[in-house]
Amino acid sequence: MDSVLSFFNDNLWLILLMINYGLVIVLSFFILLKNKNPVKTLSFLFALAVLPFLGLIVYYFFGQDYRKSKIFEKKYFLDSQKIKEWRDQFKLDSNEREDFEETYGEDIFKVYKLLKNNEKAVLTFDNDVEILLNGEEKFKRLFEDLKNAQNHIHIEYFVLFDDQLGSKIIEILINKAQDGVKVRLVYDDVGSKISNSTKRKMTKSGIEHYAFMPVLFSNSTGKLNYRDHRKIVVIDGETGYVGGINLAQRYDNTYENSRYWRDTHLRIQGGAVGALQSSFLLNWNFASGSEVGIEKSFFPENKPEAEKPVAVQIAASGPDTDWANIMEAIFCAISSASERIYITSPYFMPNDAILTALATAARSGIDVRVIVPYESDSWAAQYAGDSYFEYCLESGIKIYRYCKGFIHAKTMVIDDLFSTVGTANLDYRSFSINFEINAMLYNKGLNNELAATFLDDLEECEEVDLDRWQNRGISRKLKESFSRLWAPLL
Repeated sequence: MDSVLSFFNDNLWLILLMINYGLVIVLSFFILLKNKNPVKTLSFLFALAVLPFLGLIVYYFFGQDYRKSKIFEKKYFLDSQKIKEWRDQFKLDSNEREDFEETYGEDIFKVYKLLKNNEKAVLTFDNDVEILLNGEEKFKRLFEDLKNAQNHIHIEYFVLFDDQLGSKIIEILINKAQDGVKVRLVYDDVGSKISNSTKRKMTKSGIEHYAFMPVLFSNSTGKLNYRDHRKIVVIDGETGYVGGINLAQRYDNTYENSRYWRDTHLRIQGGAVGALQSSFLLNWNFASGSEVGIEKSFFPENKPEAEKPVAVQIAASGPDTDWANIMEAIFCAISSASERIYITSPYFMPNDAILTALATAARSGIDVRVIVPYESDSWAAQYAGDSYFEYCLESGIKIYRYCKGFIHAKTMVIDDLFSTVGTANLDYRSFSINFEINAMLYNKGLNNELAATFLDDLEECEEVDLDRWQNRGISRKLKESFSRLWAPLL
């Protein structure tokens, strides 16, 4: 017995390594059998092979695929039933028109048709849409709308902090709940930070609030991967908000933050609010574990009239959808472009389909420009994104790095009719892992406004020069290449 214990003590690390690589061999077998994206598969195999123990931890938290798991298959089935029921009951698609293709053209019609076929996304034409730049504009309008709420407030956010700004919002919600307004709140458990005392105050006031897929060490597994990255507010079924700005003071430049924050959001009134409401209610049922009773007030018949009506289609995607709806719509829109493609994204790690579409567009003479942050909030995302620059520049894509602060806007402008604002970044995580939501805008006026904002942002950017970029140091290139291997996991 002593000799056995002595052997184990003397060879402990060797034994642990043997156990580690035994598990790696078994996991590699199952990973290969899944027949997933080869790039993502190789990333996991690389992590398992070269990072003993750590690779297993990475796979445990980030490697398990929940898209086709029973929990999301069931959610997809139930959601599809509910959407059909609500559309029939409240006539949510009654505003659709038959002349869309003739009015907007065959190419953009394909984007609408794709989303219509993928998830039955309704296109409404009666919307009033206001573009809000930065937290200063968004929160001023949001505070007013929240204070004027009469029936209900529905909020779903990736980031909610009870810092100075977040506490102001929570205080408004508490006051409205005490006044009899029904307040429902869903916040992502990984992205948000709310103290227990604040949660108790909300509960005491009558606010119903739930964390989305709570992460506990005992049962977290892949839950760290599939996060609710959406930012939705619906007030009285009449006013909706969607875009990139979360609920924390760093998103508002009136506070003394470490750096300037550039972002874009939308305030919508009209038929598209019904789609935002539907998306919220589906995730509310999922997060709360119970089904909310649907009221007429959720989908009011009388909607505010728009002075300049805008056609809007809300696209939602996540592990509970059969298709990568937002990614496919973006790919389709890029492929339809004939003049210009303006993209702003804080994280630039496009998958092969999007990268090829952008490069092909640029080489065919289309004006393709991309704005990204000069300095990211993640070193891994920074280097991984930078690794795409050389190929893009050689293809004719113009890359600009925003220098004034951190640019967090997620926008795209195609030609003079189509644009999108939402929560999805141009990266693997937004395309295939997280729950995301985007507003697809079919309107020349808004398109021109977003294009003008893009050109204004260029004034604060440094254009990346191909010759200078190719001469960057070898150490930086190695960091980029190493981080690129992890791009599908970031």
